[in-house]
Amino acid sequence: MTEKAVKYQAPALEKGLDILEYLALKAIPLSQTEIAIGINRNPNEIFRMLVSLEARGYINREEISGKYKLSLKLYNLSHRHSPVDEIRAAAQYPMHQLAGMLKQSCHLSVLYQNQLMVIHQAKSPSPIALSIEEGSLFPLLLTASGRVLLAYLEPEKRQAVLAENELFQSYSKAQQKKFLQLLDQIRETGQHGEASNLSKGVTDIVAPIGDASSGVVAVLAVSILTTEYNEDISLEETNKVVLECAHKIATRIGLH
Repeated sequence: MTEKAVKYQAPALEKGLDILEYLALKAIPLSQTEIAIGINRNPNEIFRMLVSLEARGYINREEISGKYKLSLKLYNLSHRHSPVDEIRAAAQYPMHQLAGMLKQSCHLSVLYQNQLMVIHQAKSPSPIALSIEEGSLFPLLLTASGRVLLAYLEPEKRQAVLAENELFQSYSKAQQKKFLQLLDQIRETGQHGEASNLSKGVTDIVAPIGDASSGVVAVLAVSILTTEYNEDISLEETNKVVLECAHKIATRIGLH
């Protein structure tokens, strides 16, 4: 935990969040004692928090067993307004056009809990195509999209993310330096392309949604899968249209 996080700790809030997160993780009704054991606290210590969460409607108790379970309140709150929904809505039509033009699938991703999360995909119209389901999570360091997101993070935020990344911490000092140099290079060029580390025979072309001045909120990636159905479009042309699509999406959400 960072020094700033320690300084501004809110014990009661953290206790409540621990309870909610543990109930979400287990997805079954749990007793006060079971919850306390699960979050490494004393049962008496969480009693008032359970009462408060129940009174506010975040958790319910089963009538017979008296065990606690999550209500639908968090679900309802999360769906009232979501920045992700706004980005996805703005990206839907441009990405559909891009997939049709290139005959390749494209994906929109964001940073989520030190991982890359795919929030939208436009499938290729070709009979043979790569598909990555929305909600899928991937390692940041092993994906072109993850590297672009890292490249555009503010230095302090990037340092904090990499400090918690087990793969980066397993690198030698020389490997860490080389990786950070790659991030700087990506930020300079404004785009990144490389053979996928996760899928053989696939090349990812990635562009940021936003820029260094406005901030990058997501990344757009085209996953090039070579088949007999693909049109003969050069890598240079692919880079160009991906950048144009990313710019169009950024404009639609007010970043340009």
